[in-house]
Amino acid sequence: MTPLQHYLFLAVALFSIGAWGVLARRNIILVIMCIELMLNGINIALIAFSNYSLDGAGRGQVFVFFIFAVAAAEVAIGLAITIALYRLRERMSVDELHEMKG
Repeated sequence: MTPLQHYLFLAVALFSIGAWGVLARRNIILVIMCIELMLNGINIALIAFSNYSLDGAGRGQVFVFFIFAVAAAEVAIGLAITIALYRLRERMSVDELHEMKG
């Protein structure tokens, strides 16, 4: 059986790569993809803790389904904002999001 530390190392690596991408990228699509990468890192950690827990209730797996729902909503809203921004400015940059305020 694979030790818990291996799963946690993978989760931290995915979360770190995603966090770096959110901070370093200016393209909205890439930022959304990096946020998804961060959420997948969290999912791996939750599943690992759920599998290694002593009670075996599977609470981490229930949280993963909620995270999937939040991720799907985030992608839908993010892509809608991206399409609206592209139609307005014909560019996709995070720096131009402040121009969409009312």
